[in-house]
Amino acid sequence: MKWFFVFSFILWQSVAYGFETFTIEDIRLEGLRRISAGTVFNYLPVTVGERFSRDATSVTISTLFKTGLFKDIRLEREGNVLIVVVEERPAISKITFEGNTDLETEELTRVLKNMGFAQGRVFNRSMLEKVELSLQHEYLNLGKYSMRLQSTVTPISRNRVAIQLDISEGLVTKIKQINFVGNQTTSDDDLRDEMKQSTGGWFSFWNKDNQYSALQLAADLESIRSYYLDRGYINFNIDSTQVSITPDKKDVYITINLTEGDKYTVSTIKLIGNLIVQEQELIDKLTLKTDQVYSRKVVSKSREAIVERIGDEGYYFAKINAIPEIDSKNKTVAMTFFIDPGKRIYVRQINFKGNTRTRDEVLRREMRQMEGSWISTKNVKRSLTRLERLNYFDTVAVETPKVPNTTDMVDINYNVVERPSGNLMAGVGYSQTGGILFNASVVQDNFLGSGKRVGLTFNNSQITTVYRFSYLNPYTTIDGVSRGFDLFYKTTDAEQANLSRYTTDVYGSSLNYGLPLSEFNRLYVGAAFDKTELNTTRSSANEVFDFIEDNGNRYNSYRLNTRFQYDTRNRVFFPDRGMLHSVSAEVALPFSDLDYYKLSYRQHFLYPLGKEYIFLLKGQVAYGDGYGEDKYLPFFENYTAGGPRSVRGFRTNTLGPYDSNRLPWGGNLKVVGNAEIILPIPFTKKVRSFRLSTFLDAGNVYGSEDKFDADLLRYSTGISAIWLSPLGILSFSLAKPLNRKEGDQIQTFQFTIGTTFNW
Repeated sequence: MKWFFVFSFILWQSVAYGFETFTIEDIRLEGLRRISAGTVFNYLPVTVGERFSRDATSVTISTLFKTGLFKDIRLEREGNVLIVVVEERPAISKITFEGNTDLETEELTRVLKNMGFAQGRVFNRSMLEKVELSLQHEYLNLGKYSMRLQSTVTPISRNRVAIQLDISEGLVTKIKQINFVGNQTTSDDDLRDEMKQSTGGWFSFWNKDNQYSALQLAADLESIRSYYLDRGYINFNIDSTQVSITPDKKDVYITINLTEGDKYTVSTIKLIGNLIVQEQELIDKLTLKTDQVYSRKVVSKSREAIVERIGDEGYYFAKINAIPEIDSKNKTVAMTFFIDPGKRIYVRQINFKGNTRTRDEVLRREMRQMEGSWISTKNVKRSLTRLERLNYFDTVAVETPKVPNTTDMVDINYNVVERPSGNLMAGVGYSQTGGILFNASVVQDNFLGSGKRVGLTFNNSQITTVYRFSYLNPYTTIDGVSRGFDLFYKTTDAEQANLSRYTTDVYGSSLNYGLPLSEFNRLYVGAAFDKTELNTTRSSANEVFDFIEDNGNRYNSYRLNTRFQYDTRNRVFFPDRGMLHSVSAEVALPFSDLDYYKLSYRQHFLYPLGKEYIFLLKGQVAYGDGYGEDKYLPFFENYTAGGPRSVRGFRTNTLGPYDSNRLPWGGNLKVVGNAEIILPIPFTKKVRSFRLSTFLDAGNVYGSEDKFDADLLRYSTGISAIWLSPLGILSFSLAKPLNRKEGDQIQTFQFTIGTTFNW
């Protein structure tokens, strides 16, 4: 190839010296097959009418060669006509791959296309060599150091070539050993725990963490650096890293040389610059405190806290620089936060994208950030959370681009992905308690994109049959007052729910209002009427017959209810932060056939434990009783416990008092608590449709003649999984009771499976 260019250069020079200077009257192109004449003329440095000298010859040929389109160029003269004779480079007709399994053909094709090596492009041998090196690099990143590549170029008709790349991927180079040199305060095992790569474990066949990758090693080194910097070792340094590969390229030995240095504590914290708010308010926001061990992560969180607080005042692009001043003698760090708030930023417009069905006003009424006012970090985030809580969207994201040609204005764009909306649905399912379930419904949580909920439902199982029509308008008024009502008919066979032997037929209606008291507080008030018919079986308990003898078997109930709720959770389903406190009361009015009341308190508390774990604490206390001439809560209003929704590991509804037939009866006092650690899902990124947790449950119900006794609480522990699948809700739990008592009904594995499909 080198001699070809030398020969060509000599040929150019001889041709050049063979030309006498002349004026070009015409230019003729010869040898073109695929390339258009216009393309060549665009590159030619000479035109008709110009004087063409011997110096222009080498310039012309060099310019055309630089295009990469030709492998040979010759200039000739015929009178005053300049003749350009070219031989085109072949075009790539197709590129095929053989032997690739770890990297898909589409991915390899994309890599080559980004390099300009693709079907239809001009073939260049030097570019093929670069392609081969690039593909080898891709496999090196996968830890395949024994990879081999053979390329074959086959000329075909019409000056084209077919390229075949035969790949022998070889075996993955695996990590045999990871060693550390220089760590005095931290063990090798603790440092290895900070790394994604390892020498292998139970799940290495799946997550491939024992396969060497240079990119992953770089990330692991940064994790080790963060580990030390978050523990006060401000002068920590990774001195060198040696990666040794065995001759057969199957195993890798990694040695990391490091210097830990001394541990430093924070001596002072200063805030300087334009603070915008009171200094003490910002100091209270800092998680970094004096006399504590220096931590880069805590410094970063403190910086973010300042940015967010100043951002609430409209200084959205504030710059906060955290500067450590190191005192090597006393092993302390003096932290100074330099605050430059910049300009106050105002919101020009709030835009919504992706809401093809949901009306713009439904989203806009959830906004806590207003157009025309200065931007507030807190209000932007709260608006995002309120959109997520609507439960109309799979994802919600926000961006704040600057308005062009301005320095103090932004637009806020909320991008949503709407969930599929099926008006007509049917479903089948199964639960251990209710058996096979069937339901059909016309339910729309976002009716015609208005945000209103309209539903016509039929549910049927071995326990209950329900017909219901419901309606809810979450914004009856512009202030967010909600109004809803429903009409229903319901039959229940208590024995099928593991309870005493009786059945009920109930029909009724209810009306409810929700009143917003503040951003997180809401008060619900409502009224309800229902008519209940209580029926016995031949083997009903004496308590059922006695109740009917005293009160009859048909009851009209007129009830008032209220509920106060404080809710800061970020989502309705599968929240990962926030808390819920709910206090409710219900009373049957004196002109009802049965006089009783019910009180309950419910709480949820979620707290993130690091990046991957979430602590969830739930509790419920409920109490009911009769008043006036009715001394007790009607037994069919009793609380029950046990099962997937209370104390797992015990059969559903079986905890608490029993009737005269030794069947569960329920009680008027219910105490249940659940503590869970929500776990990261193995082998997958964080998802919102699946939740895996380990739990500790406690609870029981107590009869009207009993007092609360902590010794009667039942405990269980185990693991649980819930999946909001496209076909419905699937829940599973595997639990072990910790203090089983005589007569308790145990059910270690519990599950419910529901499926839905759109018609």
